[in-house]
Amino acid sequence: MQSKLNGVRSASPSSQTASNGIGLILKMSHNLEILVNNFIPFLSSPLGVFVFVLIYIFWVSFLLPGSWLSMLSGFLYGTWLGSSVVFVGAFIGAHLTFYLGRTFLKEWAQKKVSNFPKIQIMEKAVKSEGLKVILLTRLSPLFPFGLLNFTYGLSEVKVRDFTLGMIGILPGTILYCSLGSLALKISNFGDVLSGRSETSAFVWSLISILSTISVVILILRSTRKINQDSES
Repeated sequence: MQSKLNGVRSASPSSQTASNGIGLILKMSHNLEILVNNFIPFLSSPLGVFVFVLIYIFWVSFLLPGSWLSMLSGFLYGTWLGSSVVFVGAFIGAHLTFYLGRTFLKEWAQKKVSNFPKIQIMEKAVKSEGLKVILLTRLSPLFPFGLLNFTYGLSEVKVRDFTLGMIGILPGTILYCSLGSLALKISNFGDVLSGRSETSAFVWSLISILSTISVVILILRSTRKINQDSES
């Protein structure tokens, strides 16, 4: 297993964030397999789907990475229903976090975001670029989903742009749910990741790289604009 995981790390052009995500998926898969297996009949029911959405909402709200849970959704419900379940949970959870960051948890969110300089820059860039920045950061794996929700809550971004920007999570959501649907059991999540096709890995890496570069360009452009406005 470890050798396969090492192969993924060396062969994939994804960022260190992606490698850390795979390691987390491996660890959680082994630790939670027995627990989740006991609840699979319930989670597969209509009520179970609703409960899973609630779990995902709280998962996102507590700033936990959603890759493992997305794969679990694909494992339980298949690629398309699983992706829908994840998107609904992520959508509601993101807006909840956004609202809390803008209101009740504003002071806490400011302290949290201050520990991540690159995230602080996003807060300034989104003022001038709005939807473009939000959409591209959703596509890039370098920007943590949960923390971005707080960051955008602290910014002056419009709720409309924040909502439309959620479209950017769809490629990653569908990818992880499709991978989860291929697993025969939860402990195989790591094996499925290591055996994913070179085509899917290349496409996802290309999307990630291009979106990250585009975000950097937008940040530089907005920073230059802010400096020019302050000088004038």
